[in-house]
Amino acid sequence: MSDLLELFWAFARVGLLGFGGGPAMIPLIQVEVVDLRSWLAPAEFLDAFAFGNALPGPIATKMAGYTGFQVAGWAGAAVALAGITAPTIAAMVLLFALYQRHKQRDVVQRFLYGVRPVVVALLALVVWDFLPTAMNPPDLRWGTWPLWPLAGLALWLSLRTRIHPALLIVAGGAVGWLL
Repeated sequence: MSDLLELFWAFARVGLLGFGGGPAMIPLIQVEVVDLRSWLAPAEFLDAFAFGNALPGPIATKMAGYTGFQVAGWAGAAVALAGITAPTIAAMVLLFALYQRHKQRDVVQRFLYGVRPVVVALLALVVWDFLPTAMNPPDLRWGTWPLWPLAGLALWLSLRTRIHPALLIVAGGAVGWLL
């Protein structure tokens, strides 16, 4: 299978199975691009994810574009973006029409009741997978101890203030640069 076709199908699967939106798709993208195909190394995936979060727009499309570009240049980026968005757009239009008709039905409400905690668990899994790499980078002059308070401060600020996540990411980058 050509790289472009494989990129399209890998990201189409993510787009179709990624219930909950961009962040919930990250575990699926990780499986496709790191675990199954080795298009990106785990550390490279984490760096792309971290950098992508500093930019505006949905993280899933940024990860698709980045991965596609790494695999097959600009054509790969375009194909991966088409793969993650086109099937999702079609499915969203069709499913939303059905949802609008049946949203009050008990079966729909129960389905959503069960899906929501699974999405949260998948996001927690991404954090768990990223933790060793994120908190133990190589060649840190001061060791890794400043990273834990930095993570704690970012979490506290996220929970207690309305500070924009991009500002936290830039601040974290500045602290990392200083360290």
